Amino acid sequence: MSALRKKFGSDYQVVTTTSSSHQKDKRRKRQRFVDKNGRCNVQHGNLGGETSRYLSDLFTTLVDLKWRWNLFIFILTYTVAWLFMASMWWVIAYIRGDLNRTHDEKYTPCVANVYNFPSAFLFFIETEATIGYGHRYITDKCPEGIILFLFQSILGSIVDAFLIGCMFIKMSQPKKRAETLMFSENAAISMRDGKLTLMFRVGNLRNSHMVSAQIRCKLLKSRQTPEGEFLPLDQLELDVGFSTGADQLFLVSPLTICHVIDNKSPFYELSQRSMQTEQFEIVVILEGIVETTGMTCQARTSYTEDEVLWGHRFFPVISLEEGFFKVDYSQFHATFEVPTPPYSAKEQDEALLMSSPLMAPSLCNSGEKNSSLDCLELLEDSESTNKLPAKVQKMTGRDGLPRKLLRMSSTTSEMTYSLGELPMKLQRISSVPGVSEEKQVTKTTKIATEAISKSVADLPPKLQRLAGGGGRMDGHLPPKLRKMNSDRFT
Repeated sequence: MSALRKKFGSDYQVVTTTSSSHQKDKRRKRQRFVDKNGRCNVQHGNLGGETSRYLSDLFTTLVDLKWRWNLFIFILTYTVAWLFMASMWWVIAYIRGDLNRTHDEKYTPCVANVYNFPSAFLFFIETEATIGYGHRYITDKCPEGIILFLFQSILGSIVDAFLIGCMFIKMSQPKKRAETLMFSENAAISMRDGKLTLMFRVGNLRNSHMVSAQIRCKLLKSRQTPEGEFLPLDQLELDVGFSTGADQLFLVSPLTICHVIDNKSPFYELSQRSMQTEQFEIVVILEGIVETTGMTCQARTSYTEDEVLWGHRFFPVISLEEGFFKVDYSQFHATFEVPTPPYSAKEQDEALLMSSPLMAPSLCNSGEKNSSLDCLELLEDSESTNKLPAKVQKMTGRDGLPRKLLRMSSTTSEMTYSLGELPMKLQRISSVPGVSEEKQVTKTTKIATEAISKSVADLPPKLQRLAGGGGRMDGHLPPKLRKMNSDRFT
């Protein structure tokens, strides 16, 4: 961060003042894809003949209807069924002539004490609801009445199962549980752990937990492909910890969800200035199993570019009381300003790379496994790399010395980078403080040559011959070693 302050200068100090004034500006109103309450603003039109698909799944269609339509269908279905069945009993009594012989004690009617439509309707209700007052009852002299009674029982069971089941499912829908799951009104972008991070907060108002809670984020943004195709609502995934398992939440207290803005993030080139002209929407999806019912629940919300606060951080809401942790939901949506560079993560990475060019080996090691030689070659070819000392540059042209050994003398960081491949004695001498760079290079070269010569003498004769390119190495060995080798060869 100190390098950023030196590079960006006074612009870094303007962050807190500009962000506060930006929040006071009038927010632009535009159409949202997902409302803050999770409702999707999508209407299906011009279905044509596809509307028959709704009737094929009538139960789900009824459950998806609004409550006023559900109640209307519930009352209408029972009313029609009752009137229809009461009419059937009245028709049977009318055809048999039971209505005209109600006072004849010697006559056995189909249904006792049914002499008009209201009495037939009451008999049906008493039978359907199994009230059984005992005043009206069916007799054994009416076979058509027995058949109608069986049909009434079957039809009544079907209607009860369908309508009551529909109402029960609608009342116990898990989306009602989602109303007690909270999302912060705004998202925030600030530095966390040295990285630019997008953050928002989620919370659970109930004491019952959400089992296996998982959170996902989608970025909705229009774009045009290289082929010229325009995508109005292109969906991109925002990583909120999928690779590390941080997206699996233990949602007991409010949590701050983080998306690190790195080179893999869609927001890698997003800065405070460009965010004023960008148009995007972040859709947050929280899923989990309701502990009390075992049903899957999903809560949704969204954040537009106007609801993302640059240079803000959320207030802490958890405090330790006597024997328990207390959550203060009055500060759930509150944020405060923090010093944040107004530049994008890409600009910050480029600034750090230019201010510290010797970070190239560490950048190489951060990705795939690269050898130290590849990283050093990348450092040599880079235009932003500082030149090595003149004496070291002159020595690098010699063929008799390794390139790694010569580059090690340029800086302490480079020397430490390649010390692991040198003998222990050479490492100790190279790491002595207070020795100048030129002396270190001279001593390092001399000791490396002696170490290589001594190590060759310990090899078997065949390997010595191979190391010498097929001939003897007597011209490069001390007299004592030449004599020992001549004895071995003879």
